[in-house]
Amino acid sequence: MWSRRSFLRATGTVSAAALAAGTTGTERVAAASQAASNRSPEEVAQDELYWREIQSAYAPDRTLINLNNGHHSPSPRVVQDALKRYLDMENQDPVYYAALINRNAERVRRALAMEFGCDPEELAITRNASESLQIAQNGLDFKPGDEIITTEQDYGRMLTTWDQRARRDKIKVTRLDFPCPTTQADLLQRFEKAITPQTRVLHFCHITNQSGQLFPVRDLSRLARQRGITTIVDGAHAMGHFPYKLRDLEMDFYGVSLHKWLLAPTGTGLLYVRKDRIASTWPLQAAPERRDNDIRKFEEIGTSPAATKAAINEAIAFQQAIGIERKAARLRYLTMRWANELKKNPRIKLHSSLEPGQTWGLAVVSINGVDSNKLVTHLWDKYRIVIVSVGHDNEKTPSLSYHGLRVTPNIYTPLEEVDTFVEAMQNVVKNGLPS
Repeated sequence: MWSRRSFLRATGTVSAAALAAGTTGTERVAAASQAASNRSPEEVAQDELYWREIQSAYAPDRTLINLNNGHHSPSPRVVQDALKRYLDMENQDPVYYAALINRNAERVRRALAMEFGCDPEELAITRNASESLQIAQNGLDFKPGDEIITTEQDYGRMLTTWDQRARRDKIKVTRLDFPCPTTQADLLQRFEKAITPQTRVLHFCHITNQSGQLFPVRDLSRLARQRGITTIVDGAHAMGHFPYKLRDLEMDFYGVSLHKWLLAPTGTGLLYVRKDRIASTWPLQAAPERRDNDIRKFEEIGTSPAATKAAINEAIAFQQAIGIERKAARLRYLTMRWANELKKNPRIKLHSSLEPGQTWGLAVVSINGVDSNKLVTHLWDKYRIVIVSVGHDNEKTPSLSYHGLRVTPNIYTPLEEVDTFVEAMQNVVKNGLPS
């Protein structure tokens, strides 16, 4: 009788060393990746033995099918174990150990900067993307009449922040809209046409939280810099999702939630600030004047758990063990598996581009004539599928409106769960929702 362990060893999927007692999930994943190093990411994306090793690094509730990983994703066990270990350490003597762990967090800053391509002195560790982006939004000086250009489909919390600044400082907030999906050339043109002499900031997503629409970050950043305009980019759904380097995007500010696609502990985020913008940007909470040029001034939040920051390193190591190219290829493979099946039916509509380099693990789908909120309830009641309904209404231009289900599997998602979603959607198309 072949055990799973002996089969993996014989097929070379995992080395014997990685199967020895005491190896961590990260070490096993690294060994599996080494065994697959001679194959392209697209080939590995379809290797279920390889991804079974990734799945075994998690401890999810398999009585549920979680297709809402875009909100925030479960961390692999090695990250959770590190978080618990640091929490226990901190609790022994909070004053002493919290100070010790926080000093060691400089290693986390360097690791994040190396992984995502920027200077460590341009990177602040925050609690989430909202906090990161609000530091930028509230840290800039404006005068009445200054204009912010953003979009109707940016994250609601960030739009609320601009609305508050408009009430407080009498600035103007212009919201652009666009079809889903659209092209990067179209988005660039819409922003370029909207710029006025009063425009001070372009604020947009790297990819939107709703439909996963990809924006031309570098082109928009270059356009803005040529005209003396600041760029603030919401990267909450981009970092750890597909490969890129921060320095290549050329924006001024970039905010991220690390508990989404990097799989770090809940309550971790990142703020990138271009070095020449640090001194002129006010921190969200007060910092002493001597820190005006220090990226760490944006981390002044008072007492908070040191353990969450420290455990980020394990999430980085886990991603490195897989490789961001393999990770992105797998996310795209999972998305294309359900999307290619469902799009065969004329009643099903995709609101996200399926073109290569445009969509990875986040896409939106709807069934004509079926209410998306009721569909969410049905999928939960009958199939125990955890998923979210998203949508956007444009009264002036109804053609820009859409509603659907945001489908976000992750690397621990087995094919059976994706196929169950396909079956469930096909059943609704054929039989409708139960009355």
